[in-house]
Amino acid sequence: MTLIASVFDFALTTTDLVVMAIYVAATVAFGISKSRRSGAEDYFLGGRGMTWPVIGLSMLAMCVSSSSLVGWAGDAYSTGISVFNYGISGAVVVLVFFLWFFLPFYLRSGVYTMPEFLEGRYDARCRWYFSFITVVGYTFLDSAVTLYAGARMMQAVFPNMPLEWLIGGLALISASYTIVGGLSAVMWVDLVQSVMLLVGSTVLTGIAFAKAGGWNAVMAGVPPENLSLIRPATDPSVPWPTLIITLPLLGFYFWCTSQAMVQRTLSARSVNEARWGNLFAGLLNFAVFFVMVLPGVAGRVLYPGLEKGDLIYPKLVFELMPPGIKGVVVVGFVAAMISTLSSILNSAATLVTMDFVRKLRPDLTGRGQVIAGNVAGFAIAIIAALWAPEVQKFESVVKYFQQFLGYLAPPIVAVFLFGLFWPRATGSGAFAALIAGLAMAGWMIGSGGKLPPFTDWHPFLYVPPVIFLAASAVLVAVSLATPAPDPTRIARFLWTRNILRDESADLAAMPWWQNYRTLSILLLAFTAAFVWVWR
Repeated sequence: MTLIASVFDFALTTTDLVVMAIYVAATVAFGISKSRRSGAEDYFLGGRGMTWPVIGLSMLAMCVSSSSLVGWAGDAYSTGISVFNYGISGAVVVLVFFLWFFLPFYLRSGVYTMPEFLEGRYDARCRWYFSFITVVGYTFLDSAVTLYAGARMMQAVFPNMPLEWLIGGLALISASYTIVGGLSAVMWVDLVQSVMLLVGSTVLTGIAFAKAGGWNAVMAGVPPENLSLIRPATDPSVPWPTLIITLPLLGFYFWCTSQAMVQRTLSARSVNEARWGNLFAGLLNFAVFFVMVLPGVAGRVLYPGLEKGDLIYPKLVFELMPPGIKGVVVVGFVAAMISTLSSILNSAATLVTMDFVRKLRPDLTGRGQVIAGNVAGFAIAIIAALWAPEVQKFESVVKYFQQFLGYLAPPIVAVFLFGLFWPRATGSGAFAALIAGLAMAGWMIGSGGKLPPFTDWHPFLYVPPVIFLAASAVLVAVSLATPAPDPTRIARFLWTRNILRDESADLAAMPWWQNYRTLSILLLAFTAAFVWVWR
């Protein structure tokens, strides 16, 4: 008997199981029907023809995974709503910055991958390093965490089935249409999955609050500090200074340099469709607070004293939901897992194919590149499934992911920011910064996150800014000590005020509801009001 099965009643009715089986089969069939694989651009970028609703919902499905459902609700149960700061300063604010500065460069460059963009600005060393680190991260962090969280949930349905078998089954389902259909299949399935997830989680939130006595009862039933986004500077979870100095760094990595996320933007049929899709995703992000974070708060009132906070979401599902509807909510959870894993597999396959296989075999045909992507996706799915059981050794699913990301992301963020805004940054400087950052990340992982001399009290979120500053210093020092890059070669990768001026002229004739700048300001205003209410 597993821990998760021993905590609550996991019985499902025949109706629940039939709903789940039909949904999984329909998902695979729908994904395959939406496949595009006539060439590399079709397979890896959906033919660059996606519209803003598909992009926005697909981005939501990518960031709202099964690990998010388990982890965010679990953190809210254990420490309160401050975990949602990752969705504010780590998402909405960063998205607006991305739209204003980085997105046009990505689309105009015609690249398939983010490492490919780095090669254009710096050199091949930076491309290969970033691609390798990203593939490793997708395999051992993103994919493994997603599989583990999904398998833990499914153990409540099949308590006598080994965790490893459940992980393997989920990996097989996700890979089946991803490997066959490419990005187009992934994004269209994401659209359906997002709707299913939001509907199921909304129902669960309503029932959880009703069982706990209503909104006022839940708000009165937890400590006041657990209902505040702004926490003390020594808070072990999300101290307030990190809202400014840390979460934007991690958010920049996820939203602006992560292949799995930016690949959706690269699939847009125009710059405006990409911008609107990103803004739509930023707005949808607030739904996460109500259907993932607040259920964890209600769970604290309903079921105090759980051994692990990560158990609260499945406990709510299997003990509160009525027959039939319970199957729908479980399907929503499986949908989140499938969407995220399929996105990761497709993006990892894109990186392996475009940054390694195509580099080594430049004469490879478009069909050959698609086959290489199939093989890469299959291999990554197997490796992630084998590693996923190791995630259970960490205290929290969210903390496992966030700590490794917090150590590896800062030097990558530094390289992208200096690359766009500082013409003097060189390939040698960028590569030295990446290696120095990797060494610091290795030290932090090996030392258990100890940052001398503050080894006894500092939360891990204070570490990423230190790594960022150190990597930036290395980049600047080495760049100044090496020959400047050719201005004509890097000109198309540099931001200048002229770009902003020319864009302003183009936007002048556009209605306000289509002008991404106006929409960005409205989104930021809404965000500020939200933070004020939950401060």
